[in-house]
Amino acid sequence: MRVPRRLVAAVVLLAVPLAGVAPATASGMGGPLADFQAELTAYSLRAPGHVGIAIQDVATGMTTGINTGSEMPAASTIKIPVMVEVFRQLVAGNFGLNTKLKLRRADKDWGSGDLARGRVGSTYTVARLLSLMIDVSDNTATNMLIRQVGRQQINATMSEYGLTHTRLHDFIRTEGTGIRWALRSSPADMVHLLDVMAKEQLVDVWSSRAMIAILRGQHHNGLLPEPLPPGTQIAHKTGTLHDTLNDVGIVYGTPEEPYVIAVMTTDLPTLESGRRFIRGVSRMAYDALGKFGGWRDELPAASLERRAASTPDQQMWTPQNVPAEPPNAAPSAAPSPSP
Repeated sequence: MRVPRRLVAAVVLLAVPLAGVAPATASGMGGPLADFQAELTAYSLRAPGHVGIAIQDVATGMTTGINTGSEMPAASTIKIPVMVEVFRQLVAGNFGLNTKLKLRRADKDWGSGDLARGRVGSTYTVARLLSLMIDVSDNTATNMLIRQVGRQQINATMSEYGLTHTRLHDFIRTEGTGIRWALRSSPADMVHLLDVMAKEQLVDVWSSRAMIAILRGQHHNGLLPEPLPPGTQIAHKTGTLHDTLNDVGIVYGTPEEPYVIAVMTTDLPTLESGRRFIRGVSRMAYDALGKFGGWRDELPAASLERRAASTPDQQMWTPQNVPAEPPNAAPSAAPSPSP
């Protein structure tokens, strides 16, 4: 099989943003994470289009992937940053979950969701718009929330959280090709944001739990969740354009030790090829992180830390420093989630 040069370069360079060293061969690397890295590298050589993958074990912060820092079309995964800013302003007391927003003609986008059929001037609560934006990916609901919190403020907050490639350059406008460049992110950015959320440190504990609950209500479950065992809990958000498929989320393989994953694909020959690829990565990650959990739990914490620092696993899997959270002027009592 002839391997595209772009994919070869992506694999050769994948270790640079993670540990700054050349990748070792699978036979010289110990532990289940090293085995997974070798499997992921080989699988990505057969990837359709351009792909980016980031996967992080929440308990240890160990992270791996392919093209983790590659800036790509975010599609509807950009709605997670919008949700984060909504909750940041909720906690700041700028408005409440029951605050009603009026639908304007300029809010309407027909690309996804039914709210564009709504009557101009009709009102919807912030809580309802959050659910529509995430769970059915309604673009009009998203535009109403962007207008409420401010596009520039969304970008500023993402920068404060340490995200370097996540930008919302416009409202959601699906006509034409401009949306590819208007909504941008990277696998590393999405995994970092979800990792902080999984640790219940994104905005505050209540906000993190509320956002996870919304993401768990996702209606589009044909990508990351599809190959996982029945009953597996996952809080995630998909994104789709004409040649782009993304899915990012928190997977609760066991209740105590989740992992976060972002798989982004673009320049796809067909959307079905992207679906197969994302499902394949999802299943590999689930199996590998399950094995790693058992391996990790058998070792004392100090032993695991020494092993990570001294074995070739460190070449592909390295603890990541988490940027400090932005300061929040949180009120003394956070709002309670709606029933």
